[in-house]
Amino acid sequence: MVDSKALPTAESASTRGALGQVVTWLGAAVFGALGATLVVGGADLLRLGGSPYYLIAGLAVLATAVQIARRRASAVWIYAGFCVGTLVWALIEVGADTWGLVPRLALPLGLSLWFSLPVVGRLLAGPPVFGARLERARPLLGPLLVGLALIAILGSYHRFSPLPARAPQGDIVRVADDATIWEAFGKSAGGDRFSSADQINPRNVQRLERAWTFRTGDNFPNFEATPLKVGDNLILCTAAAVISVDADSGKPNWRFDPKVKHGAAPAKVCRGVAYYPGTGTGRPCDARLLWGTVDDHLYALDPATGRTCPDFGTAGAVDLSLGIAPNKPGYHFPTSPAAIVGTTAVIGAFVYDNQSTDEASGVVRGYDVRTGALLWGWEGDRPESRKRLAPGESFTPGTPNVWSVISVDPALNLVFLPTGNSTPDYYGGQRTPAQDRYSSSIVALDATTGDVRWSFQTVHHDLWDMDIPAQPVLADIDTPQGRTPALFAPTKRGEIFVLDRRTGEPITPVQARPVPGRPAPGDRLSPTQPYPTGFPSFGPPRLTEAKMWGATMIDQMACRIMYRERRYDGHFTPPSVGGSIGYPDVFGVLNWGSVAIDPERQIMFVNASYMPFLTTLIPRAAADKLGIVPYGDPVSPAAGAALGKAAMHGEWPYAQGGTPFAVKTVPFLSPLGIPCHEPAWGTVTAVDLKSRSILWQRPFGNTRKSAPLGLALPTGVFSMGGATVTRGGVAFIGASIDGYLRAYDIETGRELWKADLPAGGQANPMTYVSRRTGRQYVVIAAGGHSGLKTQPGDYLVAYALPTTH
Repeated sequence: MVDSKALPTAESASTRGALGQVVTWLGAAVFGALGATLVVGGADLLRLGGSPYYLIAGLAVLATAVQIARRRASAVWIYAGFCVGTLVWALIEVGADTWGLVPRLALPLGLSLWFSLPVVGRLLAGPPVFGARLERARPLLGPLLVGLALIAILGSYHRFSPLPARAPQGDIVRVADDATIWEAFGKSAGGDRFSSADQINPRNVQRLERAWTFRTGDNFPNFEATPLKVGDNLILCTAAAVISVDADSGKPNWRFDPKVKHGAAPAKVCRGVAYYPGTGTGRPCDARLLWGTVDDHLYALDPATGRTCPDFGTAGAVDLSLGIAPNKPGYHFPTSPAAIVGTTAVIGAFVYDNQSTDEASGVVRGYDVRTGALLWGWEGDRPESRKRLAPGESFTPGTPNVWSVISVDPALNLVFLPTGNSTPDYYGGQRTPAQDRYSSSIVALDATTGDVRWSFQTVHHDLWDMDIPAQPVLADIDTPQGRTPALFAPTKRGEIFVLDRRTGEPITPVQARPVPGRPAPGDRLSPTQPYPTGFPSFGPPRLTEAKMWGATMIDQMACRIMYRERRYDGHFTPPSVGGSIGYPDVFGVLNWGSVAIDPERQIMFVNASYMPFLTTLIPRAAADKLGIVPYGDPVSPAAGAALGKAAMHGEWPYAQGGTPFAVKTVPFLSPLGIPCHEPAWGTVTAVDLKSRSILWQRPFGNTRKSAPLGLALPTGVFSMGGATVTRGGVAFIGASIDGYLRAYDIETGRELWKADLPAGGQANPMTYVSRRTGRQYVVIAAGGHSGLKTQPGDYLVAYALPTTH
């Protein structure tokens, strides 16, 4: 067909005038810019071995722009061919995948509506016969192409749909539980986060209303505390104070504020306090609270008054920095509550890793809860604990630490530690076999002696910051051998290991699977890693170029280029100088919120997040030139300014002093700040522990707080925090970045209710029944999370059913 030419005699006055000129050149500029971007990026992607589509598409769009500038009717048909080709390519590449189709089709087919404008039809009219046909067909072109895209997207809507629910197996078996108390971080010493409260249930939960709100007055970037309910009061902590409020009204009782020196702490976090019930005498400090501070002290307080217990340590406090050397300010302090077993308080600590090989010990210590005397210290590089230190002696530097919540089985006299690894995280060539032995493991210690009874490692020679972030959860489950005391170990990998907590032997099989090789120079890798089988995996699917995402085809192309530029060999791709993709990585699939278990229905509730990271090792000479030094060390003004600018973009590098490499690790995001991998980015799931299969699964959260114009897409979003489950059959969870507290039917997964929190709810909720009124409350700390960039605040919010009069 000979290309048609616009006939000056057919032009209307409007197309000859200024409007025609503006529309012509605006259209040519928009399509030209899109085409040029696709050509440049597409050529780069093709050079890297990626898809040729973007280059071909760019040429087609550039040709469209040229023909628009020339006012040729063929522009319509070239662009229509491009759109149809894009639709076919998208269906071939991702099939019936709604999230895969949206970024591929939205921009090109949306732009096709431009050709439906009346002025465009007059501008691009062809010869008399051809032009008349075009004029009749042109208004339908854009809607037709968009309609085809909608058919493709809606036809694959089943991809949005969650896994359907099915009935749990077996009968509900009642367990002993006092719904009026919540005396440990995870409700029980084993952390199941289950309450026998049943006043709130799936039939009435939608009637929940805010009962009261308390504000702490402490504005720190992370408010992750779960209150305890002791007697008729709630007791919570911030990075500055311990506070008691009335459980029915939220009115304050007392506040203990020892003027904590929190300025040096990089993570101003307190997840909770510990409670020791005492002997029942009722005397002051017979029962007591233990609070670990960000300036490395452990306080004992009277729950009734908030006054310090003078018989504990020195004037009511133990200095946790004793025996920790080296120990620069901000490098060592507890962020999670102590675990109480008998009269022993067991506590670990956050260690500011990735700074240097010469850092504070990760020692876990047992103290006499009455006197504060050190009973033992387990250092993570030996099976036996040390019972005492000689004057001037310190615990072994650089051993694996325990920063998350410890679980207890009083009947077995065991404490279960979720360990990290020897610092730094991303290079381990200097680590000894002893330092590797207990890293990224569940370690069971005898609570009396601190000696290792058993251990189970979830990652060998961890180079991905795969420390165990979550409290191990204890529950008894049915096995072929009968009722078995189990331990569930949620990991950043998204794998949940199921162990016999008496011995550490796996209840569900564990396979050693080959993983990628070729570590950084001077380092080493384990040829295999352990994978649990026979239990649902929440590990992420393997990334591919076709699974790259973005809001538009442009940032999707940019994500494809970044994917091709970096090393990615699947799970456990090692860090590299050229840059690697870690998935999962430091953020993890499962984190400190852990999982919740309904022991009566034998259902586990799991919330998972999915975020790859880009990790780049920086050779030491380059790191020194850039001024990358350990936290707190002096740095030149120029280097400090450059590092501060990088930190504003989430690109703060870590020195890893004492190794050949510094490291930079950042989320894998598009230039628009959108995840480079397809949704869902967050899910909630129920697992039937009898059949060890999934009951249901749903996307968790929407994009209302992160997308432009508050667009609430049901993509699932990132979360930090856990859930609580109740005998009433309801699971409560905040955690997500969209700012809601939600309630789910634990058997069906139906979202029953949600409330808009005044700040980010990145904390574990708790629930209790008032001893005075019989009213059930659901309480959550709403204070935001700096890493997730949620709304900061200082709120403690309680919800309950309306009172009847």
